[in-house]
Amino acid sequence: MRYALATAAFVASAAAHATFQELWINGVDAGNSCVRLPTSNNPVTSVTTNDLACNIAGTSQGVCPVNAGDQLTVEMHQQPGDRTCSNEAIGGDHYGPVQIYMAAVSDATTAVGSSANWFKVAEMGMPSNNPVYWATEVLNNNCGHFTFTVPKDIAPGNYLVRAEVIALHVASSVGGAQFYMSCYQVNVASSGSTKPSTVKFPGAYSASDPGILINIYEPLSTYAIPGPTPYGAAVPAVAATPWPTTATWNTASQPKTVPTVVPGAPTAVPSSGGGGATTVAPAPTTTARTTTINTTTARTTTVNTPTPTPTSAGTVALYGQCGGTGWTGATGCAQGTCQVVNAYYSQCLN
Repeated sequence: MRYALATAAFVASAAAHATFQELWINGVDAGNSCVRLPTSNNPVTSVTTNDLACNIAGTSQGVCPVNAGDQLTVEMHQQPGDRTCSNEAIGGDHYGPVQIYMAAVSDATTAVGSSANWFKVAEMGMPSNNPVYWATEVLNNNCGHFTFTVPKDIAPGNYLVRAEVIALHVASSVGGAQFYMSCYQVNVASSGSTKPSTVKFPGAYSASDPGILINIYEPLSTYAIPGPTPYGAAVPAVAATPWPTTATWNTASQPKTVPTVVPGAPTAVPSSGGGGATTVAPAPTTTARTTTINTTTARTTTVNTPTPTPTSAGTVALYGQCGGTGWTGATGCAQGTCQVVNAYYSQCLN
């Protein structure tokens, strides 16, 4: 049985961290154009730190336009810019729930996640108990994609969208649960006016919550997902039959590149006149094909990878990026050594 070796899961955890990186809007690939990319793929492990809201993240000036009732899809992968479906979105037996929160803010580009008021809009915990199957396994089946609906009746305006995985493979002791989250910046067009009840991060979770302090290697019949009940979304019962492992996302159409421009945003292009003037042209259109799962043809652009904060001149903190194709930052490690993970990403590891 796959859960028999908890120790093996702990060993694997060091090399299987991940981040939510991209966003899809009704099947249109927005890439990382409006996400606050975390500075590394490491988890947050404290439920009392302000980092629990939006991670240790950089900033983004992109705000993706969406409508109330739209289908949004968040996308997770282990390494920056790697959208390959042959690699698990989050591996190393990182079993646990997937959750989505939203928070109304005055300006999504400057809003502080730990000061925002959050309401949950979607969740998946343990969809089946025979055999035990976790939301992260469903995430991996679908190349890191998790789709949810923006509530149709919420008030219009800027919002932060918080996508979260809680990995429970070493959660049998306090502080063992690992939280992986990213915040996306969107503007919701809506004729609604509802403002759902909210929680704070930190504050919504306790280190002793039954869905956070748990030994998942013991027999489980149910799982208590941390946090409030989702607004406007039904919570399905845990199935007593095997969960289907067939992907519902069209993984064959998964793009390899990462768009960095907000869909529909104008781009500046050189004009035909002299003097170096520019004219504003509309961004290339992206055609979406809507079926049970939305697919799209991605626009080609360069991969935008987060830059870790050096601990001193010319060095990178433990677990930070220290190399890879196109990398222009520091290559020395303040702790550990710079180890090649793939052609695009090297990381400071012990």
